[in-house]
Amino acid sequence: MKKFFLIALAWIFTTDLLAQDNPSTTPTYSPRDKKSAKRERINNMLKMEEEGELIFNKHSIFGIKLFTDGYGISYEKGKFKSNTKTRIIQFELNEKKSPKDHKVATGYFNGYNFNSVVIGKLNNLYEFKAAIGEQRLIGGKGNKNGVAVTALYTGGLTLGLLKPYFYDVATADNDQIRLKYPQIIDSGFTQAITGASGFTVGWNQVQARAGLNAKLGMRFDYGRFNQSITAIETGVTGEYYFGSMPLLYGVAEKHFFFNAYITIMFGRRK
Repeated sequence: MKKFFLIALAWIFTTDLLAQDNPSTTPTYSPRDKKSAKRERINNMLKMEEEGELIFNKHSIFGIKLFTDGYGISYEKGKFKSNTKTRIIQFELNEKKSPKDHKVATGYFNGYNFNSVVIGKLNNLYEFKAAIGEQRLIGGKGNKNGVAVTALYTGGLTLGLLKPYFYDVATADNDQIRLKYPQIIDSGFTQAITGASGFTVGWNQVQARAGLNAKLGMRFDYGRFNQSITAIETGVTGEYYFGSMPLLYGVAEKHFFFNAYITIMFGRRK
């Protein structure tokens, strides 16, 4: 027993000596060291990209879009396939308008217009688009202050929502009612239009239309570092609906819409 005790004591003593001879090697970093490490990591990423290595796996981008017949917002997910090719999935929510859509004043107070309507408007058109496609790098940044140029194409499905456009109307008895434009015509214009009923009115009478969409575009990425995305995209899009889309009274109902667009985009690569 005494022998076993002496062996155990010797083992503890030896372990303690080894621990003193091998202090912890865990490094500590100052804020300056962290900044230097981040700068070095970014420089290494730039060098790897210039040498043709694939250093990112995916990206996420949000966009604000203006086009010749409306406006909207977008979201994009990208998966890098090679140094020059990226598979992209896009989602958009837009409002489209007829080129002949214009507002007129319906009331004034002290010389200022306080209400307006679109005369002859039948429906608001809101559309949700989902598309898949590919983005191809044409010209890389070359350095962190350069511009990356890419071409892209997508195609997918569209869901169009036609929401009736209602007018606030004053009757001969000074009552306020809401009517659609065909109803105002049928009444012989005996009522006075005082304004539009607004965004919240008409959703219980929405009609859905299915369709297809396609897009061709060019993207110019001005992001300071390659992991950040600050870009402008421009191009053309087309949507085809399987049902007619009545937007304005007296204007031919369309199935196909073609427009040019520009999008301001912000996102990150990972």
